[in-house]
Amino acid sequence: PFVPAGRRIDSYHASYESYVANICRTDEENSQPERTGTRPRILAIERSTMQTRTASLPRAVGVTNRIHADNRQVRARHSCAAAREYEGPSIVHDASLWTPTQPAIVASGTGAPGEAAATSYDNHKPQSPPPDLPSLLLDSRIVYLGMPLVPAVTELIIAELLILQHQDRNKPIYLYINSTGTTRADGETVGFETEGTAIYDAMSFVRNEIHTVGVGVAIGQACMLLSAGEKGKRYMLEHATAMLHQPRCPPTGARQAIEVDIKWKEVLAQKNNMLEIMSRTTGHDTKKLEEDMARPLYMQPKDAIRYGIVDGIITPTENIVGAVKSAEQWDKDAGLVRA
Repeated sequence: PFVPAGRRIDSYHASYESYVANICRTDEENSQPERTGTRPRILAIERSTMQTRTASLPRAVGVTNRIHADNRQVRARHSCAAAREYEGPSIVHDASLWTPTQPAIVASGTGAPGEAAATSYDNHKPQSPPPDLPSLLLDSRIVYLGMPLVPAVTELIIAELLILQHQDRNKPIYLYINSTGTTRADGETVGFETEGTAIYDAMSFVRNEIHTVGVGVAIGQACMLLSAGEKGKRYMLEHATAMLHQPRCPPTGARQAIEVDIKWKEVLAQKNNMLEIMSRTTGHDTKKLEEDMARPLYMQPKDAIRYGIVDGIITPTENIVGAVKSAEQWDKDAGLVRA
């Protein structure tokens, strides 16, 4: 049913008087907590709530503004009384306090005022990712094998050999080896013997000369790769170590007898392949190599030279890497003319 506007305003005034009375009662409880036995509490209605409640009422001149002004005064008086009686953490919001202003963000490319002063983090990001260490070594035609031979390492080594051959078929490739082969330092098998033969086949496939350098250790299949370099271009550092041992396979686990026999034949075939490769690279026959590899055979640089693993020892005064261009040569190749 239709309700006259005046009656709706009277109903609102009655609700507002009830609200003010509740505020006064709360203020009295806060000011005398020892009599009421209650903890001081805060009762207030936010401005957004008041606006929602008064949205359906007719807009009388000055009525709504006066109600909001009275509400703010009651809340301020109530908050001061509660702060005096209740000793506890409180937050006071004072509009007179200074707060830093946030700079306006202007999108670049819009032509709006202040665009030149706007700062974007994207402006300082590198346009391309920084080069990693293998990439920097690759620029000098250096391939570094510094981990056990697992599929991920084999993939990277073969890819680098192929890309260096694609860049220049005449310049040599330098293979630095510091690897425990297909095992870890404690002897646990981490890769298949085919990881070493895969790299050896890639070394034989590329047309470039491959100069091998043993740094640290070269064990098992890594020692085979060290001996597979270009004859006369195989080196070791003064305190490097090389070691030969028989191929190893991971634990068989629960297998049937026929499966163990099949695996034994596969390991024997891998051993024969390694013996044939080592026979070609060292000059020894397969029988002598098999006898020497029956137990781990450790070799210092001089021992490795006598055994045919390497051809020389690198000293600080010996230069095995190609000469680095001078500054004038770099400018000349780049087409720059000095004044």
